[in-house]
Amino acid sequence: MVDRALTGRTFRAAGLIAAACVFVVDQLTKWAVTYPLALRQRGAIEILPFFDLKWVENYGVSMGFLTADGPLGRWLLVAMTALIAIGVSVWLWRERQRTDAVALGLVLGGAAGNILDRARFGHVVDFADLHFGDWHPFLVFNVADAAITIGVLLLVLRALLTREGRDPSEDVHA
Repeated sequence: MVDRALTGRTFRAAGLIAAACVFVVDQLTKWAVTYPLALRQRGAIEILPFFDLKWVENYGVSMGFLTADGPLGRWLLVAMTALIAIGVSVWLWRERQRTDAVALGLVLGGAAGNILDRARFGHVVDFADLHFGDWHPFLVFNVADAAITIGVLLLVLRALLTREGRDPSEDVHA
C-alpha cells in the first residue's frame, strides 16, 4: 500500500514544479519580446503565415473584462488575482491526483506570471497572435494565459470523464 502522505507530497511537488516552469518560461518570453525583440516599438513580427508576435498591453482580465482604468483598479486586480492564486495554492496543497496537481500548477504559474506583470508594469504583456488569414479566433495571449487555459481544461476534462469512488452497487437496472 502506498503511503498517502508521500503520494500527496509527490503530487504537490509535481504541481509546484509545473508552476515554476510556467512562471520562468512566461517571464523569459515576455522579457524577450519586450527587450531584445523590442516588440513594443516594432508593433508586430510575422513568424508564420498563421502566427505573429504582436505587442498588446492587457489592462483587464480574460477577454477584456474588468479593465483597470487607473492605479486603484490595477491594484484591485492584483489583489483579486492574488487571492485566486492563494485559493489555487490551497487546492494544490490538498490535491491527491497527479493530473489535477499538474493542472493546478499550470494555473498557479500562469497566474503568478500575470500578477507580476500587472504589479510591475500596470498591465499584462500579451504577444502571441494566432490567426487564420484575417480570422483571429483568439485574443492576443501569452505563455501564462495558455498555461491557465490548458490547466483549467485539464481540470474540467478530468472532472467530466472520471468518476472516483463510485459504488457499482448504486447502479439501477431497469
